[in-house]
Amino acid sequence: MTTTQTTPKTTTHILGYPRVGSQRELKFAQEKYWRGDISQQELKEVGSLLRHRHWGDQVGAGLDYVSVGDFAWYDHVLGTSMLLGHIPQRHNHGHPDLDTLFRVARGKAPTGCACAASDMTKWFNTNYHYIVPEFTKDDTFNVSWTQLFEEVVEAQKAGHAVKPVLLGPVSYLWLGKEKEADFDRLSLLPRLLTAYQQILNKLAALGVEWVQIDEPVLALELPQAWADSFKLAYQVLNGSTKLLLTTYFDNITHHLDKIVELKVDGLHIDLSASPEQLNDVVAAIPAHWVLSAGVVNGRNVWRADLAQQLSILAPVKAQLGERLWLASSCSLLHSPIDLDLETELNPEVRQWLAFAKQKCREVTLLAQALDGSDVAVQECQHYSAPIQARATSELVNNPQVRQRTQAITPALAERKAPYAERARQQRAALNLPLLPTTTIGSFPQTDEIRVQRRDFKAGRLSEADYNTALKGHIADAIARQQKLDLDVLVHGEAERNDMVEYFAELLEGFAVTRFGWVQSYGSRCVKPAVIVSDIYRAKPMTVEWITYAQSLTDKLVKGMLTGPVTILGWTFPREDLSREAIANQIALALRDEVADLQAAGIQVIQIDEPAIREGLPLKASQWQTYLDWAVNAFKISAASAEPETQIHTHMCYSEFNDIIKSVAALDADVITIETSRSDMELLKAFEAFDYPNEIGPGVYDIHSPNIPEVAQVTQLVEKAEALIPAERLWINPDCGLKTRNWEETEAALHNMVTAAKALREQWQAKVS
Repeated sequence: MTTTQTTPKTTTHILGYPRVGSQRELKFAQEKYWRGDISQQELKEVGSLLRHRHWGDQVGAGLDYVSVGDFAWYDHVLGTSMLLGHIPQRHNHGHPDLDTLFRVARGKAPTGCACAASDMTKWFNTNYHYIVPEFTKDDTFNVSWTQLFEEVVEAQKAGHAVKPVLLGPVSYLWLGKEKEADFDRLSLLPRLLTAYQQILNKLAALGVEWVQIDEPVLALELPQAWADSFKLAYQVLNGSTKLLLTTYFDNITHHLDKIVELKVDGLHIDLSASPEQLNDVVAAIPAHWVLSAGVVNGRNVWRADLAQQLSILAPVKAQLGERLWLASSCSLLHSPIDLDLETELNPEVRQWLAFAKQKCREVTLLAQALDGSDVAVQECQHYSAPIQARATSELVNNPQVRQRTQAITPALAERKAPYAERARQQRAALNLPLLPTTTIGSFPQTDEIRVQRRDFKAGRLSEADYNTALKGHIADAIARQQKLDLDVLVHGEAERNDMVEYFAELLEGFAVTRFGWVQSYGSRCVKPAVIVSDIYRAKPMTVEWITYAQSLTDKLVKGMLTGPVTILGWTFPREDLSREAIANQIALALRDEVADLQAAGIQVIQIDEPAIREGLPLKASQWQTYLDWAVNAFKISAASAEPETQIHTHMCYSEFNDIIKSVAALDADVITIETSRSDMELLKAFEAFDYPNEIGPGVYDIHSPNIPEVAQVTQLVEKAEALIPAERLWINPDCGLKTRNWEETEAALHNMVTAAKALREQWQAKVS
C-alpha cells in the first residue's frame, strides 16, 4: 500500500453488532429452548457460536476493536438489569440465571414461576424494544450476573482486542420507571454508581483498556437535575479504565458545556443523525480526549458516501491526529447483517446498499484514506460513485407521484362529518352491543402457513393452490371467531408475512430483501423493506382477502391496513427525500385502498399506527412539527371513508401522555392501545384529557404465553371504565396474535369474551 504522507493511525470500531445471526439462528434457538426442545447449554452454545462469528466479521473488516457486551439474550437493557442484580421481586428467587431473565421478559420460562412480565417499550425513536427497569426506593444493586465478564474473557482467548459496551448509569435510570409514589428514581444514582464502580474494576482486572459507556439520553432535552447528575456519575466512575462516553441518534451540543467537564477520556457523536454538530464538538473537547466520529449510518442500509466523508473529516484528522477515531453512528443492531446474501435484488439497487458486515468495511476504508493511503482514497471515490449517481436515476423519481403529493390540500385530510355525527351514523349502521369485542388483526402464523408461503415463493406450490390454502386459513379463522362469539371479526392475515413488508411488496417504490432481518425484541425479528423510489399503489392490495372473509359471516369483518407513518417508520427510508414527503406518498396510496374497501362493502377499517409515538424527534421542542405532518398523513389515508364507515387505529408499547392531543387529532373513530403490561397505567393519559372518541384498552398481554383469567380481564376493564365511559369502551387484546399458538389464543379470547359479556349484562342498565 502506498501513502503520500506519514499520518497517525485512525482507530476504528463499531458501537455494536447484530446478535441474531444472518439466518436468525439465535431466534430459533431461543424458541426451541422455550419449548423445551433443547437444553440451556445448547442455547448458550448457539450464542457463543454467533459471538465468535460476529467478532470475526469485525476483525475481518480490519476494525481495531471488537465490541463485547453487545450480545443479549433478550435486550441489552434487561441484560444491564441482570448485570446489576436489579430484578423485580416477583421474579427474584435466589441466584439469577438465564431463566430469571426470560421470566422478567416473557412472564414465563422453562423453570420457575409464571408471573407478570415487566413492561416493554421502544428504545428511543427506533423499532427496537427493551424491558423497562422497575425502581423502588429500597432497591439495591449487586453485580452477580457474570455474562459480560465471561464474554470479555471469551473474546480475549480468541485473540481479539476488546472494547466492552456498557449502558451508562444515568441512561439506565432514565429508561426505567418508579413503582412507588412520591419517589424519584434519580435518588438511586449514588447506590447505582457503587455497582458500576465494581463492574469497571472487574473489567480493568481483566486487562480492559477502553470501555464504551453509552449515555444516549444526552441527546434529549433533559430536566436540569438529570443533566446535572452526569457530573457526579463520572467523577465517581473515573479511574479504573478509559471511558468512551457514547451518544447517538441526535446532536448533543445543547449539553456540550457539561459534557466537556466530565471525567472521561473520549466522546462519540452521531454524525449521521446530526452532521452539523461536528465543528462545535471539535472546538470544545479537551485536548486529551479522543473523538469517535460516527460517520457510517447504523440505522439505515444506504451505502456511505465515503468520498464526501473524506472531504469533511480530512481537516478534523489534520487537527486531532490519532485522537480521531472512526465508528458507526450507533450500534449496527438496527441493520441487517450481510448484503452478500441478497442475490435477488435489482443490481442497480444493490449497489446503493450496505449492511452491517459491509458497514464495518466502510469504517476501515475511510480510516485508511484519512491515514494517507492513495489506494484507499481511490477506493472511496469508486465506492461513492453509485450512491452519487442515484440522484438522477430514472428508477427513483416518478413525476406523477410528485404531482399528486404537491396537490395535497388541508381539505384532503378531513372526514365528511365530525365524530359526533359519524358516531351516530355508525351506531345505526353497525348495531354493535355495549363493550364490543374484537382482536387487533393477526392470528397465529402456524407452521403450516409458513411452509405453504415458503413453498409458494420457492415455486413448489402454484399460485392457485397457494390462494386456495390461504382461503382455507381465513375460513378457519372466521369459524373460530364465530364460535368464540366475538363481535367484530378479522380475517387473520394468513397471507401476510409482516404488517409492513406485506404492503411493501404490493406498493411500487420498495425493495424487499430475503435475509435483511433485524431484531425487534427477544426472538422477534422483522425484515424491513427499503424505500428506493417514489411510492404509489398500482392496484388494490387487500380487498380480495377481506371481502372473501366477509362473505363467510354475517358479522362485521374489519379491513386491515398499516398506516403511513408506521410503513415509513418500519422500513429503511430514503435519505434524499423528507420523511413528511414519503409519508404523504404512502398516505395517498392507502387512501385509495380505503376507498376500494368501502366500495366493496367493508364497514369497519383499521389503519394501524403503532409507530407514531416512536417517530417523535428526541428533542421535545421539535415534536409538534413532526406530529403535525404525521397526524395529517394518517388523516389523508382515512378521509376517503364515508361517515358511516368506522375507522379504527391501533398503537402499542408507547407512552401516550406526551402526545395525547395528537392521538385525539387523528380523529379515528376507535383507537385500540396496549395497556395490559402497565396494568392500565397508560390510561392515565386519558384521565387528564377528555378523549372524545371510542377506545379499546388492551386487556391482556399477547407477548406472554400466560392465559389471562376472567377475573384479571374483568379487573382491567373496570379500571378502564373509571376513566372512559362504558359506552365508548371496546374489549380487545393489546396487540396482534400472530406470535401465539391457537390453543393459547382461543383460551385467552374465550376468557376475554366471557368477561365482556358479564360486564355488558351488569352495566347495560347503567348506560341505558
